[in-house]
Amino acid sequence: MNKKEKPELVNREVSWLYFNGRVLQEAADTRNPLIERLRFLGIFSNNRDEFFRVRVATLTRLLKIQQTQEAGLADPRKVLDQIDEIVSIEEKEFMKTYHQILEEMASKNLFIINETELSAEQGVYLKKYFLETIRPCLFPIMISNLKDISTLRDRSIYLAVSLRRKSRLMKEEYALIELPTKTISRFCILPTEGDKKYVILLDDIVRYCLSDIFSVFGWDAFSAYTVKITLDAEIDIDTDVSKSFLETMTESLKQRKKGNPVRFVYDKDMPIALLKTLTKLLKIRKEDPIRGGGRYHNFKDFMHFPNLDHPELEYPPLPPLRHKDLPPHRSILAAIRKKDIMLHYPYQSFQIIIDMLREASIDPKVRSIKMTIYRAAKNSEVINALLNAARNGKKVTVFMELQARFDEEANIFWTELLQEEGVRVIQGIPGFKVHSKLILIRSKENEKNIFYANIGTGNFNEDTARVYADDSLLTSDSKITADVANAFNQMEANYRPIKYKSLVLAPFMMRNTFMKMISHEIRNAKANKPAWILIKLNNLVDETIIQKLYKASQAGVKINLIVRGICVLKPGVKGLSDNIEAISIVDRFLEHSRVMVFCNAGNPHYFITSADWMIRNFDNRIEVACPIYDTDLQKELMTMLQIQMADNVKARDLGSKKINVYAKSSKRIIHSQLEIYNYFKTSLESTETES
Repeated sequence: MNKKEKPELVNREVSWLYFNGRVLQEAADTRNPLIERLRFLGIFSNNRDEFFRVRVATLTRLLKIQQTQEAGLADPRKVLDQIDEIVSIEEKEFMKTYHQILEEMASKNLFIINETELSAEQGVYLKKYFLETIRPCLFPIMISNLKDISTLRDRSIYLAVSLRRKSRLMKEEYALIELPTKTISRFCILPTEGDKKYVILLDDIVRYCLSDIFSVFGWDAFSAYTVKITLDAEIDIDTDVSKSFLETMTESLKQRKKGNPVRFVYDKDMPIALLKTLTKLLKIRKEDPIRGGGRYHNFKDFMHFPNLDHPELEYPPLPPLRHKDLPPHRSILAAIRKKDIMLHYPYQSFQIIIDMLREASIDPKVRSIKMTIYRAAKNSEVINALLNAARNGKKVTVFMELQARFDEEANIFWTELLQEEGVRVIQGIPGFKVHSKLILIRSKENEKNIFYANIGTGNFNEDTARVYADDSLLTSDSKITADVANAFNQMEANYRPIKYKSLVLAPFMMRNTFMKMISHEIRNAKANKPAWILIKLNNLVDETIIQKLYKASQAGVKINLIVRGICVLKPGVKGLSDNIEAISIVDRFLEHSRVMVFCNAGNPHYFITSADWMIRNFDNRIEVACPIYDTDLQKELMTMLQIQMADNVKARDLGSKKINVYAKSSKRIIHSQLEIYNYFKTSLESTETES
């Protein structure tokens, strides 16, 4: 065993691949609607792309610069070999699942066909569609003319085209065509024939119409093969102090478009001569991640597969519910003044946050709004509400995180837009991200400053709030709002030390605070007092706190973990983690909330937080954990957690010796996301009946 590997921990990259395997399980799960299963294939593919762009890229860098010992990591080559082995297995399962779905679609008279299966009428339809819609967006590149690979786009798909003349009077040439999936749907629904419906991919439409592109140059024989390049997505940030951070990030983003290839996939039926030409052009070696695959790549586009007018093949609608304490056409700020309120997306509507900002923007008593933004929606109503507040004379301050991976360009755009309207935008510094989710509203009421705060586990993003399960506290509690004000002051004053009375902030105190709470449970267990811990996270990676959890288990503390993604802790190991149980739930909604409950000898401490338990969250980000004081909200959180711990439909047991085994069934089926939705629906209906 490599001396850097720890037998009591799962390798981080391997654990992530296991998580994505759970996504693939959802595609294979026949209990899910058919089209949703196709979309899970898209999610799986999209996740894997990001994994290669970031994690594999990092390991490849380490391998090239030979800094294994300095980095304190397991041997990068060994890890890359493990990744390759797991990816190969998952790829076979992926294709098996895809073909099973196609068979089930065919049984319902739904077909995905290629250019060789078109009827005469479909061919006429596609020729017209190609010339009117697709052809204007195609700009072929002759490979013999291609000198700089930076011309090729990361994550785009290309057709590598062989151009020949049947008479052989012309030399064979090669061309690349980028498929314009950013402007045209990958899927074209063909006219219905009887009771049968057909879909064809953009790739195959272009294949069908290659003569319309190249025949003018004398070629009359064509074949086309899909290729895809994944580039290193890490950004090297220039530390030139003469530049603003906005300028630095703008320039650094240009590097990403010229990153080194970290993965090259191609149609395995591609002729050897064409493959050699491409790999030579891209400077790809035999030992680099290169893989021959099927006819299609970039399955991420299947996340947006059309429904084909078959609503029964999609999830039944679960419209976001109104919150029982926030009746329509009433002041949200007034409701918060009366009591703490917690929102749970997507079960309840994110529109409440937008409405609160809109109310604050026109309320004459409101003087200022402060907010952190990490990822905003594409057409953000949150940003619009802040712009409206500034136009209404409110003092608006936004901490915009320019280093939010893959959202950097969008956040630069929002920064410039906000600044144009007079909003004060505070930008981050390299290597230190603001990941906390905070809003602070100051109102002048009866000559006093009254503060309202929102502390959440997820982004202020109305798009992701439809599918990300998050918790969000609305409060006017003076201790919490004072600390939120201090957090903003700290961010505005270059992170000078501030003492907090309620909030727990990283990187200043979060790891130590939770370590102390675990230690407190250990002492209670040894004193024969009630001692347990319940933790829900996206990722559990930090080794220091994991070792503390192992000690707690050995001391008799009962620990339940709900970890959606990476979990390097090994639960249920005799003598090490006997008292730790861990599950992962992957389902219709993305489990994104972070919640901690510590028994405290029968008087539990509850927290929600923006932070996972990872080194980056504890040491390299501004994160906030917020205590939940209201006993009704504590009960609400505990009910949700207990429902999830009892899930026997979508929960996987992370302590099993086998990978991704579903949790054991009981007499009653407990599908936690549906149970939680019905829990809030029943609560709302009960309130409406009483009123």
